[in-house]
Amino acid sequence: MPFDPPLNSLGFSKPPAQTRVVVAMSGGVDSSVVAAELAAEGYDVVGVTLQLYDHGAALAKKGACCAGRDIHDARRVAESMGFPHYVLDYESKFRDSVIDEFADAYLAGATPVPCIRCNERVKFRDLLETARDLGADCMATGHYIQRFAGDHGPELHRAADPVRDQSYFLFSTTREQLEYLRFPLGHLRTKAETRALAVRHGLDVADKPDSQDICFVPDGNYAAVIEKLRPGAADPGEIVDMQGHVLGQHDGVIHYTIGQRRGLGIGGLADPLYVVKLDPDARRVIVGPKAALATRTVPVREINWLGDKPFTAQAEWEMSVKLRSTRPPAPAILRPISDTEAEVELLTPEEGVSPGQACVFYAPEGSRVMGGGWIWKGR
Repeated sequence: MPFDPPLNSLGFSKPPAQTRVVVAMSGGVDSSVVAAELAAEGYDVVGVTLQLYDHGAALAKKGACCAGRDIHDARRVAESMGFPHYVLDYESKFRDSVIDEFADAYLAGATPVPCIRCNERVKFRDLLETARDLGADCMATGHYIQRFAGDHGPELHRAADPVRDQSYFLFSTTREQLEYLRFPLGHLRTKAETRALAVRHGLDVADKPDSQDICFVPDGNYAAVIEKLRPGAADPGEIVDMQGHVLGQHDGVIHYTIGQRRGLGIGGLADPLYVVKLDPDARRVIVGPKAALATRTVPVREINWLGDKPFTAQAEWEMSVKLRSTRPPAPAILRPISDTEAEVELLTPEEGVSPGQACVFYAPEGSRVMGGGWIWKGR
């Protein structure tokens, strides 16, 4: 009877020392702990950090990933744990794949999520290919999400810690990528457990604060970044109500988002008004009552489907969907139009649904991530 060697902790039938794993290291505590844990288990670890951008404001800010200070932190972790570390210059790839689309989406009146595009187009595409070129058996990251072996291949599941769960930002991970990726932190119940592991390994980053902003917008001022990338983007225009009556003036559509109430500069009205639509072509910001924000039908495209059956195998799928990273999943009916397009009917209308955001699908029961797509204006 043949003997099947036991799987190691990364799912391979060979000793850790014979298993090469590339760890994507941002310089933060999460990816540092992943690298340190795997090195301590005896794996052949190679740390890789991507330099994605380089500007003065970012370099001076603590907690921004993939810039100068964090590259230094990642290198120190590698030195302390005794594994090689490489820095790859992906600035041009990052600008072409992420930053330019971010600026163009804002100019078109959308509210983009560049962190998803970065995972999709840079970390899980270009960096993953680099890991293969380095002869790695897999690539590990510090994301809080879980990967389980299913009857039809690897499955993506929400993290054990709902507060830290990053499934919204990883919906576009493909089945092929899932075969190669590992997420060693997904089972941890709290961030305190991660920091405790960092202390156990003696890592200087154990108390390092988490990154809060989009990495290339270190002060949270999106409009300033877009104006720098697209001169003239902040052309002034009119603030109008839903009937087209002019209520005021604005300094650029890029300063507004769907659902915004504060900072409109049109006070003195009986009832509060919210941004309900952006019309960048006419340079108009359309405002209306809160009720006008309620949305029941959401068009979605560029769908990545992670279900066991083909997406179009059924006319309808019962799902829970998440329309913003900060909102809980809500019941919905998913109706495929094609392999990559669908209409989502929310059983309870939601406010502030904006083109450019992601719509992520979850199984109605349990923790499985079924995929997702991008919200758009529809035809």
